[in-house]
Amino acid sequence: MSSIGGGQPPAGALTAAGLKQQLQRSYFMKGVTIAVLSGMYYGVYSAFVTKGMGVGVWDTWYGTYETGVMVLLIGALGSAVNDSVSAVWCFIIAAIKGKLGDFARCIRTKPGRVMILCALAGGPVASSAYIISLQMAGSISIPITALCPAIGAILGRILFKQALTPRMLVGIFVCVGASIMIGSVGFGEDGGTAVVVGCLIALVAAFGWGIEGCIAGFGTTLIDHEIGITIRQTTSGLSNLIILVPILSLMAGDIGLAPSFIGAAFTDGAAMPFFIVSGFFSLFTFSLWYKGNSMCGAALGMACNGTYSFWGPFFCWIILGLFFKEDGWMLAPIAWVGAIVMFFGILLIAVNPFAPLMKKKGGEDETAA
Repeated sequence: MSSIGGGQPPAGALTAAGLKQQLQRSYFMKGVTIAVLSGMYYGVYSAFVTKGMGVGVWDTWYGTYETGVMVLLIGALGSAVNDSVSAVWCFIIAAIKGKLGDFARCIRTKPGRVMILCALAGGPVASSAYIISLQMAGSISIPITALCPAIGAILGRILFKQALTPRMLVGIFVCVGASIMIGSVGFGEDGGTAVVVGCLIALVAAFGWGIEGCIAGFGTTLIDHEIGITIRQTTSGLSNLIILVPILSLMAGDIGLAPSFIGAAFTDGAAMPFFIVSGFFSLFTFSLWYKGNSMCGAALGMACNGTYSFWGPFFCWIILGLFFKEDGWMLAPIAWVGAIVMFFGILLIAVNPFAPLMKKKGGEDETAA
């Protein structure tokens, strides 16, 4: 019989500290999985929004307006239509789950207002810049926008004191390097000035998403991520429609273009089915991005989401190339190599490869949690 105070716990029994560590690790790995899924959904969203902006009235617009402010206007309008449709999906799901009252209450709180600011950075700024850069520079813009994990990780460290070790920094830059490998197939494209401008616009998207992912990921530790994404998509859709598109129309020389183009876009029967699907997947890619960042930190969450640099071309190949039989979407071998490199980069951020050796020497297991 063991004494009351000095007995040893039964073999295999977990201490409170050990159980806590297991739960934290499980929560952390769930966050990683969610963040990777957000990148996959981003690939599906990108494929359908690309298809939507290539048929019907959109095909006519791009055939008519090839340069200048009109290209920016059409790109911003595409982002506005997608995010507005996504906002409708958000409200439908919130109504089904009985969360509409939570949305109304949350939007008046400080975290709700912070989410609105994040949506302005990521919606009318970053999302529009992403779509415009794709139209102007092609696939070369993807690795540039994938700099957002590094930006978000640095901001997370500065603003919220989130872990950012040298190992994690190396992993982030491995992921960025993998994105460059994937996007390098576009380096030989002859686009002249349009490609250079498209790359600069892609940098705007990277900074916008870096700010959004860092702050919104922290914000969803305070509010329901489904309410957060409803605020995000509503803010993004409305601000694009009533602010950005009219401003670009005015820059193009005719403010009347805004209502004319908006009306034509939302009533186009050929394109809207694709925007309905892209808006649905856009809802999940951003909500899971927010949730993943809140669970495993901005550095790892954004690196996992950054796998969209592979999933984007992959699902464009599957959906546009194989299903819709469009030419030009075949994945180059370097894209597959880049995907493997990116996997190891994410692994390096998440897990210390020297942890087993450290355990043998009595050291502690370092993670990115």
